[in-house]
Amino acid sequence: MHAVLDAIRQVPPGLAYAIIALLVFGEAAVFIGFVLPGETAVLLGGFLASQAHLDIVALVIVVVVSAVVGDTVGFEVGKRYGPRILELGPIRRHRDRIETAQDTLRRRGGPAVFLARWTAFFRAVMPGLAGLSRMRYRTFLAWNALGGLAWGVTFCLVGYFAGASYEKVASRIGEGSAVVIAVLAVVALVVWRVRRKRADAAPSAAGDGSGVRS
Repeated sequence: MHAVLDAIRQVPPGLAYAIIALLVFGEAAVFIGFVLPGETAVLLGGFLASQAHLDIVALVIVVVVSAVVGDTVGFEVGKRYGPRILELGPIRRHRDRIETAQDTLRRRGGPAVFLARWTAFFRAVMPGLAGLSRMRYRTFLAWNALGGLAWGVTFCLVGYFAGASYEKVASRIGEGSAVVIAVLAVVALVVWRVRRKRADAAPSAAGDGSGVRS
């Protein structure tokens, strides 16, 4: 796990924010939450903020905005393609839990959207189910924004204040999830370095060309 964190620390802060935003956004928007719970990335971001690699305020803003926008996309996907999505293999295997989520949505309406934010599985499917059920978007948006704000601030701060103890953070994030984030971080780092080398090489190449023409 130390190697995982070391790899992610090497990523420039801008790319780290982008990776965290992508994972939080994709959790409900494209159902990444079935594979990688969003709080994994958020807790890790809070830990990196405690190590001064990221800014905690900027992290909170990135996480909250990504969570709200991602759920909004999930809502629209459910509204347009809900029945088809429910027939997909990975989702169909969770039919019992989906029925539980639908029942909760019918009984509690908007508050169900807020409550779903705190459970990984429900967080991934509830926005789509809300869209499928034709919940009024204004109602969904209000509870989605409230849940995204509360959840984002909470998990950013949990990771931040647990940062003094590596073991506390490690106990909160799974090995597999951390490895997935590490792979994304390494890929982003490689792309960034390749682009930087090309950018550095471009001026010298231009200079050599002008010398030949003269």
